[in-house]
Amino acid sequence: MKEIKSDFYIRQATEEDVSEVLALIKELAFYEHLLDEVIATEELLKETLFGINSPAEVQLACSEDSILGFSLYFRTFSTFLGRPGIYLEDLYVRESARGLGVGKALLCQLAQRTLEIGGGRLEWAVLNWNESAIGFYQKMGALPLEEWTTYRVTGEKLLELAEY
Repeated sequence: MKEIKSDFYIRQATEEDVSEVLALIKELAFYEHLLDEVIATEELLKETLFGINSPAEVQLACSEDSILGFSLYFRTFSTFLGRPGIYLEDLYVRESARGLGVGKALLCQLAQRTLEIGGGRLEWAVLNWNESAIGFYQKMGALPLEEWTTYRVTGEKLLELAEY
């Protein structure tokens, strides 16, 4: 555990945290108006986040008696840099903990983790309407990649593509 400040600290989530991780995911989805898209279950998260060869990791921001927020991330690789990186899938701070430096601490921890793995970049996506998140990220020195558009294939279209 790394102490960030006296009010809270950041730690790696464990399998025992799976119900809280799912609750945070659902809170984030509600905030993003995407709750109907959450199909994750505790059982699925136990298997995929805490099982053998897990593709992702979760860090929790904790106070003495509660979990304040989380970051969920995974490794990437940049062919141009020839180095690994980290992709931040989700960063969420509970409303009651906003403004306390929790989001900054989670992001700083990920920057440190990126450097620990010899990484060359830390990146993520943000919803265009989320002006408070955009302002926060820009304050941390992040810049939007306006020349890139994210594409996604899911559900039936993913099945169709796999059979193509």
